Amino acid sequence: MPIPKELALTPEELDELMLTTWNMRIATIGPGTRINLTPLWFGWAGGKIYTYCRGQKVENLRRNPTCTVLVDRNERFPELQGAMFQGTGRVLEDAAAEAADPHLEEVRWQMGKKYAGGHGEPAEPRRNDATARGRNWRWVVVTPERVVTWDNFKLPNLRRSRETGA
Repeated sequence: MPIPKELALTPEELDELMLTTWNMRIATIGPGTRINLTPLWFGWAGGKIYTYCRGQKVENLRRNPTCTVLVDRNERFPELQGAMFQGTGRVLEDAAAEAADPHLEEVRWQMGKKYAGGHGEPAEPRRNDATARGRNWRWVVVTPERVVTWDNFKLPNLRRSRETGA
């Protein structure tokens, strides 16, 4: 059953979620029928999701670009907010592919600011200079084909109980 439109995030709320949340999870299809699900840091620009990663995820996307990304926050059901992106992951294989991407430079600065210090420690924001190296360290760009968002703060029965303190 689809999520009612009144419970979905607005475009501004989706941008805020994507620009402030630290972790996403990406599901790729591994060898055979196994699903590989991995948490990663990420960037958001041009309606696309960017991550710099290595390993099985990269191999999986080279073989089959179909993937799903989940970004969510909060623990309690009445406070859950999130977005699920079903789409295609493209591996930027070299410096030329990185240079040709119209949003990667914006993402490099965005991630350099978002993750400065590594684990929330104060640090000077800097450009994320990561680039294709070795066999598997690559930037991956996920282009969503279907997006589903939700904001449980907007659930009518939960909103009423919060407003009345019940």
